[in-house]
Amino acid sequence: MIDALDIPVFHDDQHGTAIVVTAALINALKLVKKEPEALKVVISGTGAAGSAIIQMLVELGIKEIIAFNKEGALNQQMTNPTFVEKEILELISPKDFAGTMDEAFVGADVFIGVSAPKIVTKKMVASMNEGSIVFSMANPEPEISYPEAIAAGADIVGTGRSDFPNQINNVLAFPGLFRGAFTAEAKKITPRMKAACAHAIADTVPYSELNSDYIIPSVFDESVVEQITLKVAEAARKDGVTRA
Repeated sequence: MIDALDIPVFHDDQHGTAIVVTAALINALKLVKKEPEALKVVISGTGAAGSAIIQMLVELGIKEIIAFNKEGALNQQMTNPTFVEKEILELISPKDFAGTMDEAFVGADVFIGVSAPKIVTKKMVASMNEGSIVFSMANPEPEISYPEAIAAGADIVGTGRSDFPNQINNVLAFPGLFRGAFTAEAKKITPRMKAACAHAIADTVPYSELNSDYIIPSVFDESVVEQITLKVAEAARKDGVTRA
């Protein structure tokens, strides 16, 4: 569809979610003082959102990603992987991990869930490294609740819910992303434009105000759209996908 049309095509639940997850992670890493290249990331959910998140995390510089679907860990020993799973296997490392999610959590720095409720335990979170980050985004009930993750020792926790801090909501991305694309008269949404959107969202939270309960701006913050518009339009022009 993207190549067939000369207008921007974008799946908000897929790429919008990936953009906002990336923005939240960028700011969380500032607080825990870790670099993307040094992270071990565990992801639960390898559908539309999960695959897009993995793509953006790799582009952010993350080297070690262990991904799970409902059948278990994605690895080269899988039989009959889907085309999406094949794409993910091309991106992730290690490619031979065949353990359980409990085992994957040991020594992990980040957990990202876009899957199913109550599949992560406090014991699993407690086995993560210091400075752990948990984005548990299954809705309406997350993989592990905000209070449970905090009680288990997670340093920073985000969910998809509005009744806890750090709501990771894809509505943060869509309005500004498309306004930036339209401003630049872009013919498509590129990886550079999505990355620019993520960084613009992250930069909306002043460094002096960053804390474990405030890593991502509110969906009601009117400055978010303006920030994204400028950065996305600039990225579109750099990529040469504008009509002008």
